[in-house]
Amino acid sequence: MESQDKVLVCRDCGKEFLFSAGEQAFYAEKGFQNEPTRCRNCRAVRKGAPASSDSGPSRTLFAAVCSECGKETQVPFKPTAGKPVYCRECFQKRGSRAPAGRRSPAYHD
Repeated sequence: MESQDKVLVCRDCGKEFLFSAGEQAFYAEKGFQNEPTRCRNCRAVRKGAPASSDSGPSRTLFAAVCSECGKETQVPFKPTAGKPVYCRECFQKRGSRAPAGRRSPAYHD
């Protein structure tokens, strides 16, 4: 059965927001049982990120060199000396090779 767009009400700000059919399919694919209860802006604020405008969030990107392949890439954080940074491809190849209980290094194209 194909999902249809739904209009939900944010529990924090009370504004209506769209829960699209595509988002519903993503939630189902990930096995999420509950619909979102907050709009994008309230979710971003809750996660400590600045609220986005309608044109989408803007972020500062920093130049970096992939520790695996040497390719130039951009990341959404300031690289720290001595800590590896990976391009998108190398990060995805590494997959589950990161040690358990340790956060994986971030990446960005």
